[in-house]
Amino acid sequence: MINQKTKNLTLTAMFIALSFVGAAIKVPSPTGTVAFDSAPGYMAALFLGPGYGAMTAALGHIFTSMNVGFPLSMPIHLLVAAEMAFFAWVFGLVGQKNLILAVVVAWLMNGILAPASLIPFLGTGFFAAMVLYLIVVSALNVAASAVLYSIIRRSKGEYNAL
Repeated sequence: MINQKTKNLTLTAMFIALSFVGAAIKVPSPTGTVAFDSAPGYMAALFLGPGYGAMTAALGHIFTSMNVGFPLSMPIHLLVAAEMAFFAWVFGLVGQKNLILAVVVAWLMNGILAPASLIPFLGTGFFAAMVLYLIVVSALNVAASAVLYSIIRRSKGEYNAL
């Protein structure tokens, strides 16, 4: 019989693979790094726990950035990957108590806080150029993960807050 740790690692690998696929589904943006790579990280945070989601979300950003040649520099993309890990971790933690609140918090962090955090390095022009793209695509990534999570839980007869 497969133990829980093996099951979680196998599912994490599947979420990471989905994140790699999502990294190839890009939305045209000034940097080329806005994509659907974070939804699997958010789902992993809900299904497996915040730590697994954090790892998946961080790798998702690395996949997306690598795909377009790290246009903002490797250090900036490592910072963004760390932010994505934190956002997924918070999403998973809050989502255990209130899924709707988790969606709103993760959306605001990824859509507004993430580009704002780069103002000291890239300026307000970067923020202005990226914020709309990130608000929209972040909402889609977070909402998709919450909806899929809810559908799967309901199909198993489990209660869900959404």
